[in-house]
Amino acid sequence: MSETDTLRDNRDRGGPAQPLVLAQNLTKHFPIRSGLLNRQTATVHAVDGVSFAVHKGETLGIVGESGCGKSTTARLLIGLIELDDGTIVFDGDALGSAISLRDMRKSVQMVFQDSYASLNPRLTIEETIAFGPKVQGLADPLGRARDLLGKVGLDPNRFAHRYPHELSGGQRQRVNIARALAMSPRLVILDEAVSALDKSVEAQVLNLLCDLKDEFGLTYVFISHDLNVVRFISDRVLVMYLGEVVEVGPVEAIYGKQAHPYTASLFSAMPSMDPDNRTMEPPLSGDPPNPVNPPSGCRFHTRCRFAEDVCSGAKPALATFGNHPDHLAACHMHDPASGHSLAGAEASA
Repeated sequence: MSETDTLRDNRDRGGPAQPLVLAQNLTKHFPIRSGLLNRQTATVHAVDGVSFAVHKGETLGIVGESGCGKSTTARLLIGLIELDDGTIVFDGDALGSAISLRDMRKSVQMVFQDSYASLNPRLTIEETIAFGPKVQGLADPLGRARDLLGKVGLDPNRFAHRYPHELSGGQRQRVNIARALAMSPRLVILDEAVSALDKSVEAQVLNLLCDLKDEFGLTYVFISHDLNVVRFISDRVLVMYLGEVVEVGPVEAIYGKQAHPYTASLFSAMPSMDPDNRTMEPPLSGDPPNPVNPPSGCRFHTRCRFAEDVCSGAKPALATFGNHPDHLAACHMHDPASGHSLAGAEASA
């Protein structure tokens, strides 16, 4: 057993059945202030009661329109912004009571979208990767940095003493991945980590992430707008709309048949390689509602062609869809208690 495997086993307190991360009712509202006295005039409902689990060894993909709360959720998980309400449980330990944020951050790292802004321009690549281990008092931080450079596909002899401005976008993102791995994390959050890369470089980085996941026994939270990339790398997919979870399930179940009308609209907007498969009308019209004053009930009902009175009056709960017990959707059209059905709505549309 390697040193990495030993470290992983010693830290796995809850066992394989225990989710690595359990997020319960995560809530974050941002105040809007104005005037000479800087008084709060409104509140942005960025994340409203989001709950999900991230199982050990899996990749959870998070998708949704811009402004739906994906990145805010990621920053809540790693503690970059403070929770207004909710609980984060890391491998059975509740954050704040059983485990401190400082201790959890040693096991959770993040790779951001902007590869250049994420790096200190005054530090060499070697110093950047070694900074975290050096601060934490780990042995041989520079040796660890050079080893990780090799694992992400960069020759240490060529790149260790370069600065960020001397690297391409793909090379800088490899450095960010190496820096995230320097602390031997268990969870890596990837927030649009490949969206700014050329397609050929993007494919290389995605394959690298898959290889590193197997080698280090990592768990990923992968945020992206590219549904094809999410399908390639993810085991499960979580769909967000206006600060709430509207659907979650195994990747093949969701890509095979979408339960929520919003998810179906997202997937219908995917580009097709078939020249005869043309989109004659937009799959979804209008902009998302203002998060300062979100709609009551189902927040998607203002844009949903299947919406009925129940949709604006009551908030739907996540319920099982189809034959897969882990495929859940928050839609009244799939809730027998609402007295409605999506099939009936489609027939009358």
